[in-house]
Amino acid sequence: MRRFVTFEGIDGSGKSTVSKGVYDRLKEMGYDVVLTFEPTDGFVGETVRRCIEENCDPVTTALLFIGDRVEHCKEIREWLNNGKIVLCDRYADSTYAYQGAQLENVVEKPMEWLQSVSKEFIILPEKTFLFDLPPKDALDRIRMRERLISFEREEFLIRVRENYLKLAKEKRFVVLDAGRQVGELVEECVKEITGD
Repeated sequence: MRRFVTFEGIDGSGKSTVSKGVYDRLKEMGYDVVLTFEPTDGFVGETVRRCIEENCDPVTTALLFIGDRVEHCKEIREWLNNGKIVLCDRYADSTYAYQGAQLENVVEKPMEWLQSVSKEFIILPEKTFLFDLPPKDALDRIRMRERLISFEREEFLIRVRENYLKLAKEKRFVVLDAGRQVGELVEECVKEITGD
């Protein structure tokens, strides 16, 4: 049984839809499960969203994401200590992939830098699902959104996807073809989590 599971992928990859489906399925099966997300809806998470909207300096954005996660991990620890399964829609790997792309030419080895700043404060997921999709296909899915944020540009998402695929060499990752049917993806994730 995997108790702390994260869902990652570029914007439009379907990870939020699938994570909600996995949450619903695990509830139906009788598991005590929490679905959470980042940035959170707490004070620091709201500041992160505002920072993205206002195109703040990439270093400021990255450090705010990490600060939001420090607070979030307090909640995650409590849920895990109470025996719950915790599903998280975006977590530390999002910061490494997205802010890593933003910080290219700003700091040396940006993903490694972000990981070193974070490592003392975060809980490592037992399993991370990466929903992989070419950025063009992902953007086709979200083009009807009322307003796209600064991260939702093809050339930027190409770099983010490359970062995710580098991260996915870690053993805890399961890379999924996000072009598949949502129901199939939900069932595959549920099997990975429950070990059935």
